[in-house]
Amino acid sequence: MNGRISTGDLQVAIAKGWKPNQYLSNMSMAYFADRNDFFARKIFPICPVQLSTSYYYEFSRADLARDNVRRKPTGGKVSPAVIGHTDNTYKCEVDQILLPIDQIGALDYQRSKAPGSIDPRRNKVRVITEQMDIHLDKMFSEAFMQPGVWTHEYAGVASTPSGNQFLKFSDANFDPVHFFDDKKKEMKRMGRREPNKLSLGYDAYLALKSHPDILERVKYSGSTPNPATVNEKVLAELFGLSEVTYLASTYNAAEEGQEEDMRFIADSTGALLTYTTPAPQIDEPSAGYIFTWDMLGNGQWIAMDQYEGEKGTHTEFIEGLMAFDMKKTSDELAMYFKDCV
Repeated sequence: MNGRISTGDLQVAIAKGWKPNQYLSNMSMAYFADRNDFFARKIFPICPVQLSTSYYYEFSRADLARDNVRRKPTGGKVSPAVIGHTDNTYKCEVDQILLPIDQIGALDYQRSKAPGSIDPRRNKVRVITEQMDIHLDKMFSEAFMQPGVWTHEYAGVASTPSGNQFLKFSDANFDPVHFFDDKKKEMKRMGRREPNKLSLGYDAYLALKSHPDILERVKYSGSTPNPATVNEKVLAELFGLSEVTYLASTYNAAEEGQEEDMRFIADSTGALLTYTTPAPQIDEPSAGYIFTWDMLGNGQWIAMDQYEGEKGTHTEFIEGLMAFDMKKTSDELAMYFKDCV
């Protein structure tokens, strides 16, 4: 025997129940999400700050919008105009995740050239970034994508809407284009900006893209090789918005040790219409901001580190830090729609 096993002997061994124990190095089942699914940073702009807590100015919308120009009296002057302002605060709290690595156990992964997704050293940035994206979307959803947050809130009903109600997006009699035109006009009147973003829960998005009124408007735009389709870009064009996005990120709501409970992070039946700036501005309003603080002073509000555990444990830790505060900065530049489906 030369220590090598023949193909025939190998087939017989496998048939009897023997399984090779060498891990494949060119594939694995790693359930990382598509980075494009995460939505928090798409909706509100990131505003880096130098201090963990401080103030920002809020100029009076009423004073800025009032006609303060008066006729100059002969030989005299008008009273000075008053453009008032107040201030508000933010406070960035630090969140942390630790990923332990058993140094002895990790040797098998290294020597067998196991897929990078199972070796934290080789893929630590992606693992921690995934966790932080989930956390950021969860915090954003709790802060903004639910009833009771925004002053201007509307509820979907099955029939005869009145007041702050509307027919559900899934109702064939719902008129989506005129509905959002009316809401754009209302926001322009009270907030002095037309909304530019519509963020849709997953089921709300599906209801709009399959709505008969939407399909009627696009059905002649296609051909046999390029059939007409409805996606977020088409909806943005129809509604006159710069961006429509649907909130597709998911997470496991169960605690460790419990049976998994996979859910969409944001309410799949909700929708948020906003005006937000693409980047922080000192002379333009925005419905909200995500204030971020570089807690280590290196310009990064998401920081990574790696350090040894206690002696004798043969353990090391990969650390992720994130410091932010999510703030609603203008009620007049946001409208929340619940029970859309």
